[in-house]
Amino acid sequence: MKIAVDAMGGDNAPSAIVEGAVLAAKECGCEVLLVGQSGIVEAELARHDISTLSIKVVHASEIVTMDDSPSLAYRKKKDSSIMVGTRLVKEGSADAFVSAGNTGAVMAHGTLLLRHIPGISRAAISVMLPTQTGWSLLLDAGANVDCKPQTLFEFGIMGSIYASHVMKKDLPSTGLLNIGEEDGKGNEISKLAGSMLRQSSINFIGNVEAKEVYRGTTDVIVCDGFVGNVTLKVSESVAEMFTKALKGIFSKDWRSKLAYLLIRSHLDEFKRRIDYHEYGGAPLLGLNGTVFICHGSSKARSIKNAIKHAGEFVGDKVNDSIREGMEKNIEIEKALEKKEGLWDQIKKSINPSGFQEKTKDDE
Repeated sequence: MKIAVDAMGGDNAPSAIVEGAVLAAKECGCEVLLVGQSGIVEAELARHDISTLSIKVVHASEIVTMDDSPSLAYRKKKDSSIMVGTRLVKEGSADAFVSAGNTGAVMAHGTLLLRHIPGISRAAISVMLPTQTGWSLLLDAGANVDCKPQTLFEFGIMGSIYASHVMKKDLPSTGLLNIGEEDGKGNEISKLAGSMLRQSSINFIGNVEAKEVYRGTTDVIVCDGFVGNVTLKVSESVAEMFTKALKGIFSKDWRSKLAYLLIRSHLDEFKRRIDYHEYGGAPLLGLNGTVFICHGSSKARSIKNAIKHAGEFVGDKVNDSIREGMEKNIEIEKALEKKEGLWDQIKKSINPSGFQEKTKDDE
């Protein structure tokens, strides 16, 4: 298994990236290709004992910064670490690419170089959220701010298939994040998406309200990237606030410090459950190749876990399962064309920019 890693991407690059790659090579036994400016990466590698590890440096002369426009980075920086890493996957020289760099740029390079799996119109970032009953998969977490009903339908199929691999469930439950549980709730896009998902081959349970996200009432939660990213960022903020509040409580006096010592192991376990570093990275589902996106502030442990999960993603042949799942549901999607009313509504629905398509009469 060969995993290409963007050594220049992220707030803590290259030190945290290189350290995480070394940890992954030790624990997982995979071959890591560190992509970046060779002089800088090799100097960082010299701080670690890699004599028994399979780690190579692949030179990339340019860096895509967090402020760079994804489209301009793709057109202008042809030798960036993101471009080179994605190209390694396309050429078959690497099984997966992991990056904590510019998310938009990683998505743009993945989409334009690797293309989509047949039947998929948009790739989606999927993240694991801790719940009262275990974990839930949320997608999209920020790749697509606006979505058509068909896109949400595709997210539901992909999410269900990926969750079946991650959660080891034959038919995980899937819900559509909405402002109410009733079928008639939400905007036109969510109503139409719900109508399509109800006729799909997945275990669709209907709408899910935001209050249900962390109760674990559904395995997969589908939404557009705007809602998903807000949900994710608010969740991270609440977790940070809660952790800091607990630290304040358990450092007030000797009684609280004693209480902390008594329940420390339980608190550490809780902290690990809500810490995004534990999972590491999120796969960009829908691409004809494996790409994992990490948080910009990722540290070594996060990168290590992302590399580990990227390897598992490849080993489980998740993309092959998504291809098979889409083949089944493409027939269902086509069948909807014959249903009077629904498909006409979908065709005339709001476009990705959020405005009604102009007709000749409008002009």
